[in-house]
Amino acid sequence: MEVMEAIRERRAVRDYTGARIERATVERLIQAAILAPSARNLQPWAFAALLDCERIGGYAKRAKSWLLANFAQTAYDESLRKMVEDPNFVMFYHAPALLLVLAKSSDAQAAEDCCVAAENLMLAARAEGLGTCWIGLARPWLNLPSTKAELKLPESFQVVAPIVLGHPKTWPEAHGRNPAEIYWLG
Repeated sequence: MEVMEAIRERRAVRDYTGARIERATVERLIQAAILAPSARNLQPWAFAALLDCERIGGYAKRAKSWLLANFAQTAYDESLRKMVEDPNFVMFYHAPALLLVLAKSSDAQAAEDCCVAAENLMLAARAEGLGTCWIGLARPWLNLPSTKAELKLPESFQVVAPIVLGHPKTWPEAHGRNPAEIYWLG
């Protein structure tokens, strides 16, 4: 798949088959992620991967419960609460893989650099016929010291991009894009 085709065809996938994701696939996607540019070439990222559907499902329930109990302490718009309260809402969409892009420092640009790496990963996944969805709602729970300790993540690392990965049951339709707003300077 050509890069522009992957960009045009990437979608947020929220419905996955039960097919497993192999470690070699995750390693390939992370290799694509680390090719991202970073400020001063610091490459401030690390990655965590979980390929256990049962554990991912358990974490999804716990992240959802925590979010509902602590919604007011997050920066999320209150309008999202209704979506999360829906009994059918599953935080990680039953995906067979959960990948975390982690910032190893709080240096300026570290989080932004991790976002660029996450986009590389998602585009590489699309090029391989895999779907992804960035699960921003899970970030506060994943960044709790107790959650990091349970997952054996260094306390100083920040989860920037929680991404679920899997084989889509179907590819969602494009939502379309607004025309680019461009200001020519000069």
